[in-house]
Amino acid sequence: MRPEVRLVLAVSIDGRLAPSAGGAASIGGAPDRVVLEQALAWADAALIGATTLRLHGGTALIRRPDLLDERFRGGRSPQPPALVVSRSGRIPPDLPFFHQPLQRWWLDRQEPPGGDPSAAPLPGFDERLPWSPWPETLRVLRQRGLSRLLVLGGAQLAATLLAEDLLDTLQLTVCPRLLGGPHLWMPAGHLLPEHWQLETARALGEGEVLLRYRRSRGSS
Repeated sequence: MRPEVRLVLAVSIDGRLAPSAGGAASIGGAPDRVVLEQALAWADAALIGATTLRLHGGTALIRRPDLLDERFRGGRSPQPPALVVSRSGRIPPDLPFFHQPLQRWWLDRQEPPGGDPSAAPLPGFDERLPWSPWPETLRVLRQRGLSRLLVLGGAQLAATLLAEDLLDTLQLTVCPRLLGGPHLWMPAGHLLPEHWQLETARALGEGEVLLRYRRSRGSS
């Protein structure tokens, strides 16, 4: 048994995550921020790739009082723990991330898979979890009490989970911008699962549209 896994991204009309020059980009506006925080409030933990973390310096936080109160009433921490996926462990210690008010877990992708489960976490992290192949890693996270996992990016992490058919929901905010360039939200060359059922299509305001698709595995 594994957690339910939801990918959340803001993309341009032409499916880009960032301008053609690359770098950190915040494509979504205020309406996207609302649905992002709602997704964070739903989650037991948020998964983020190390490259994305280095580019942005931190992770998204819940700021809306109603959502913080919802988590408090549910007996959960104000912010879901951030699970950083890193093979090298080279996370700059001066990132704002290390001052954000949340639990920080390092999902250690060093070889060999599994590693030494007794090894200490990196400085600044509360826990270290040795990575195994993704299906097993997700089962371990479920055993740790994480039943709802949010994936915040980046594109390579999302593509890997999609290629292994481990994403259950795609939540995309389509933003009214055309960016061009190579930075698609789904890199080329991955064999991806077909058959997704549209659950939500809703105008958010400011030209942004929320699309939420559910994986339909019975149709595979």
